[in-house]
Amino acid sequence: MDSINKNQPEENHRSLAGTEAGERIMEMAEKNNICFFCTRPFTDESMGVRPMSIQKTDPDGTMWFLSAKDSYKNQEILADESVRLYIQGSAHSDFLFLKGTAMISDNPEKIHELWKPIVKAWFTEGEDDPRISVIRFTPQEGYYWDNKHGNLIAGMKILAGALMGKTLDDSIEGELSPK
Repeated sequence: MDSINKNQPEENHRSLAGTEAGERIMEMAEKNNICFFCTRPFTDESMGVRPMSIQKTDPDGTMWFLSAKDSYKNQEILADESVRLYIQGSAHSDFLFLKGTAMISDNPEKIHELWKPIVKAWFTEGEDDPRISVIRFTPQEGYYWDNKHGNLIAGMKILAGALMGKTLDDSIEGELSPK
């Protein structure tokens, strides 16, 4: 039995490295700034998984988060800096998985840079809340699944393929090595 990828009449696998990988991560992460942020748990409370809002993504793929110093997440990062992120940019495309490391700081300049008014829901004293910390996520490797020409073209290709009895889609996927 052939893999679905072998039924594709066009290239659908492209791994990215260095700057190109970082830019792809930034592009995909900015489509939906929410991810599942996964640490190695030491409690049964969250099993190490929680939704987090990405405050900023740099062109090299580095992501920035605001977090409470007393959270399980911060405690888990202090015990093991290994982190995995799962991001879904839209209902039909822009899927991203990243493995990397997290570092915690309480740099007031970075907090100010990342601050958005909605964050006050968690840090009621504002930017100067003593509980606030910054998490810097540095991706080391990952994998992405997307489409090449947008959801409209991808949908038309799938429909045409179904009508012709052929595997036609606009998918692209590959490994990411930003560092």
